[in-house]
Amino acid sequence: MNVLDCPDITAINTFVESLKQHNPHVSAAAVEALIESAPATVQPLIDAFYDSTDQGIQVYMVQVLARIGNPEALDLLAEVVGTEVANHCQGNVRRIAARGLGRIGSTSSNPEIIHRASEKLIWALLTPEDWGLRYAAAVSLQEIATPKANIALQQALKQEHDKVVQSRIARAVNS
Repeated sequence: MNVLDCPDITAINTFVESLKQHNPHVSAAAVEALIESAPATVQPLIDAFYDSTDQGIQVYMVQVLARIGNPEALDLLAEVVGTEVANHCQGNVRRIAARGLGRIGSTSSNPEIIHRASEKLIWALLTPEDWGLRYAAAVSLQEIATPKANIALQQALKQEHDKVVQSRIARAVNS
């Protein structure tokens, strides 16, 4: 039996520990294994994120949770999107989290989950100075495609000054 067929907490913890490796191939393999082992990996990853003080490891965890798109990770991803960061590299994790919120909101049938994901994405579209975060929020809101998301995209189109983001928002509005 493949460990991925029935992941236990020991296997999941081993994959999480592998994220600490300096070898990018090992970390990439751990990311894929954690994604393939979902949904069993979601809660252990959330717990590990809050237990970790290593931002590099936390980035991998956010990446895995965003790609899985499980609603259990909604609060963590929303928190990451709303975190003010001082440098571009940390900004990337916010964009990844925004895409994860889009995945969660576009695949859920639960109106509360869709609402919560949309609210954070609308904030990310209309508020931050980070043009990349606004861009990611526009893509995610286009995926969610609720009337509220569409209204927010139309509002953002009127106030957006960055030409790249403005073009992406226009594409979302016209889809």
